Amino acid sequence: QVRLVESGGGAVQPGGSLRLSCAASGSIYSIGAMGWYRQTPGKERELVATITNGGSADYAHFVEGRFTISRDNAKNTVYLQMNSLRPEDTAVYYCKIRAFIPTNIDWDDYWGQGTQVTVSS
Repeated sequence: QVRLVESGGGAVQPGGSLRLSCAASGSIYSIGAMGWYRQTPGKERELVATITNGGSADYAHFVEGRFTISRDNAKNTVYLQMNSLRPEDTAVYYCKIRAFIPTNIDWDDYWGQGTQVTVSS
């Protein structure tokens, strides 16, 4: 019913940049907050950044000033511009959206499949 397709991950050297994209499709009536999370082996998934449908953004302290989240509501897409990447940013990055679909009675969270980001020299 809701499909999230992520792209933009890859390998980069420390100090480099990547831009992640996550496009939502399907029978979506409305999208609320959108966000990015990341996870490394043996650790819990952690919040990286979120953005409301009005464009208000929040960031985890460890990415503030380096990452920028944005969204294009017309395209149901959320982006994560990652600059000044560090080896500790290496993780699988997941997008999440909060959406209302016609067959549900309430808002639900939907996750992307994840995209690997590797920062290494």
